[in-house]
Amino acid sequence: MKKSAWKLGAMMLLVLIMMTTVGVASGNNYEPVPKASNQEAAYINGLEIKDGKVFLQVDPIEWYEGEEANQVFREREQDPEMTEAPDGYYIVNDTEEHIELPVADGAEVLLQLYDHTGRYEDAQISWNQPVSLSKFTDIYKKDDIVDMKWFPFHITVEDGVVVKIIQQYVP
Repeated sequence: MKKSAWKLGAMMLLVLIMMTTVGVASGNNYEPVPKASNQEAAYINGLEIKDGKVFLQVDPIEWYEGEEANQVFREREQDPEMTEAPDGYYIVNDTEEHIELPVADGAEVLLQLYDHTGRYEDAQISWNQPVSLSKFTDIYKKDDIVDMKWFPFHITVEDGVVVKIIQQYVP
């Protein structure tokens, strides 16, 4: 089997596994990431290590949930057939940016879903799993079962340095 066909099959299986856990994810356990003035929602489009220091290449987005997502969805989409944001969230990314930010050595990293073992059945949602920055860089570089590039993140920046990274769960 070609690698691309294998990856497509792997992604489809992961989506199936995630769909079976959506009831759990969208239940009482899910809590939106609290907003903060120094926090930005973004896609992490790249991660580099230069002279032992981690740098993220981010593309800021606007992340909306709940009724706020529905309101923005209706304003932007204007589709009389659909009046609510699918899956309860809506992402706006009108301009693609490439911003490089250094990451503090002791940055806090919280993940919701990642490849723990390389086995599909172990790719389960577990809210706000703390991982070290080093482990995050390892996870980000792999794209076997769960590719971190698929998810938005909430990035907290202090004095121009990333101090906190929270993976946003996307149903």
